[in-house]
Amino acid sequence: MTEGLDADVPSAEATAAERDAVAARVREHAGRLAYELARLKGGDYGRRTFRTDGGEWTLKYEAGDVDFLRFEGRSGLDVYVVSSKADPDAGELATAMEHYDEFVAAFEEYVASLAGVLDGVPEEFPPVASTGEVAAERDRIVSRIEDAADRMAAELHRVEPTEYGTFTATVDGTRWELKREAASASYVRAGGEGGVYLVSQYAPPSPGDVREYAPGFRGFVEAFNAEVAELSDSLDGVEL
Repeated sequence: MTEGLDADVPSAEATAAERDAVAARVREHAGRLAYELARLKGGDYGRRTFRTDGGEWTLKYEAGDVDFLRFEGRSGLDVYVVSSKADPDAGELATAMEHYDEFVAAFEEYVASLAGVLDGVPEEFPPVASTGEVAAERDRIVSRIEDAADRMAAELHRVEPTEYGTFTATVDGTRWELKREAASASYVRAGGEGGVYLVSQYAPPSPGDVREYAPGFRGFVEAFNAEVAELSDSLDGVEL
């Protein structure tokens, strides 16, 4: 039962070393191809498959370097010639390398096919229209809204001297909300949650939003004034 146990175990060191040397040269060469492919594609990540007589080669690149090179032979061979996960089998690598020149030729043909692809692309473009006038008018209107909102916040703070507060009203079916921080307006929002911020600490509204909602702000102020009037009326007749 122990026959053969005393026989010498053959060493795979030489074959593995040769496999590693070939794989290293392929990785270095495929890395240059991946770099050029990334330059053509204009991105850090991508892949392209090249069809040859011997089979299909898929080159995937990541951050401008080769991620993997896969050969799918017409005879059924499927091997990752270059991979970050495992070294290829020596025999499968040898078979794939028989068709490597076809892959390089297909790559060169692809690059050559793009020569002149940008010929005739215009280099002159129409002048860019300025948004300065529209933005200035937007800013002027928003500044008026913000001034009024700050006055409303100050009045609210006088009767309710808390650090934060809100005033809401519905005008012609649109919900308006003013949020204050002490005596200053934090924001004015029209349309409820997910609505449009006419006053904000972050960014101004678009001209289109100003056009749509600014007319309704007048009604919001009128609703505020009516609220203040009711407060005044509620104290009429109080005597001490």
